[in-house]
Amino acid sequence: MPKTTERRSLSLAAAGLQVRAEGEGVRGFAGHAAVFNSRTAIGNPLTWGFYEEIAPGAFTKTIAEGDARMLVDHDTRMVVSRVSAGSLRLSQDQIGLAVEADLDARLSYVGDLIVNLDNRNITGMSFGFRVIKDDWETVSVETSEGDMDAELRLIREVQLFEVSAVTFPAYEDTDAGLRSVGMALAARGDDDAFARRAVYRPELNDFRHEPAAAAAATRGDGITQPGETTGGRQAMRMKALAARYSLAL
Repeated sequence: MPKTTERRSLSLAAAGLQVRAEGEGVRGFAGHAAVFNSRTAIGNPLTWGFYEEIAPGAFTKTIAEGDARMLVDHDTRMVVSRVSAGSLRLSQDQIGLAVEADLDARLSYVGDLIVNLDNRNITGMSFGFRVIKDDWETVSVETSEGDMDAELRLIREVQLFEVSAVTFPAYEDTDAGLRSVGMALAARGDDDAFARRAVYRPELNDFRHEPAAAAAATRGDGITQPGETTGGRQAMRMKALAARYSLAL
């Protein structure tokens, strides 16, 4: 089944986001777009969601072979830096996916980004990726009502498209989690996994049964890649579904 393009976010504190002076008139951006071995709740793991961890080394291949961009709020018209241009540098450290970027204020929106970062109006980091390899397993979770089973998704390899400084990190305890869960399950291709969760959130079935709308985002040929213009019928359908369920795109 075609792989799904997904997004994950970190808060400002977790991303360790910094803007610093690199020289006369030059500013630099540094932070983490992803954290390794950090268990994150995607949706409600005890009912309709799951836990997720990114394994160390998950970005090794994509860093070596890819040409990711840094954007503002995932907007492909607001390219801040790019790997092939030498203005974006990605690496993996003990924390996770480390990001360093040059900020060229000759671009008006980069100047705005610098001010927003200085003023703490930009509140996090996010990255757009496609899962290449993952494992699913059942884990035991201690709750006030005793131990309960939940599923853990361990992401072992991803294809990275972009990293973004974002105004509103899509915290997964909001309805943004519904889209994240639906897209992950669509990529997994497990009808039983859908059925178990749809008992609690029937809307998840739209990601399985409405390919013209929600599942359009799960097809590689329907994804807006870095450098492409957002739009088209698939984008309109996704926006319609997002409006229907108050989802964040």
